Amino acid sequence: MPRKPRFFLPDIPIHIVQRGNNKDPIFFDDEDHLMYLKILREGAEACGCVVHAYVLMTNHVHILASPAEKNGISKLMQFVGRKYVPYINRSYGRTGTLWEGRFKSSLIQEEDYLLNCMCYIEMNPVRAAMVAHPRDYRWSSYHYNALGKRDELITSHELYLSMDIDDASRRKAYRLLIKQKMTAEDLSAIRNAWQTGTPLGNDDFRHEVEKALKQKIGYAKRGRPVSK
Repeated sequence: MPRKPRFFLPDIPIHIVQRGNNKDPIFFDDEDHLMYLKILREGAEACGCVVHAYVLMTNHVHILASPAEKNGISKLMQFVGRKYVPYINRSYGRTGTLWEGRFKSSLIQEEDYLLNCMCYIEMNPVRAAMVAHPRDYRWSSYHYNALGKRDELITSHELYLSMDIDDASRRKAYRLLIKQKMTAEDLSAIRNAWQTGTPLGNDDFRHEVEKALKQKIGYAKRGRPVSK
């Protein structure tokens, strides 16, 4: 059965999700999280990508990134896999694959969906009942985007920067945004998009993507998703 094509375009944000094989853990202690972030930062620089948001869960990751070239995201995730998987195997005396197949992804329409996608990513630990508030979870970009903690991995997207004129006001506006409960419709749209690999956006955005790629992209399936 042929693999479903991926839809990537230069400078268009991509929501990336990668899970552990059989939903097994991919992080076992703090050093693993730190190593992954180090490798991700090195990969982003080497592959011409910028990261806007992320969360490292126990058995999967969410990343929001923009590539400078069409194949940048694929190169980035290959870079991470070539370095992180051997590190885990050496550290814990294991062999074989770490990931559950290929990573999943979806193009994100900036104007209407990018900030929602950032909130979706950084609220993942709260939805999973791991913490009561995103500030209580160490391994996410919330500490940078909402609190101003230094994070060399993050490059703020222009839409995030446009929220207000100075850093403190911008972070306050973002905290208010993430405090708002996301609707079930928004949650479903984001989940269905990355699960099916289809762009997250309105019909005009999808048509623009199809025109740029010169191919049909399809639409996300409707219905209640089962994953976080």
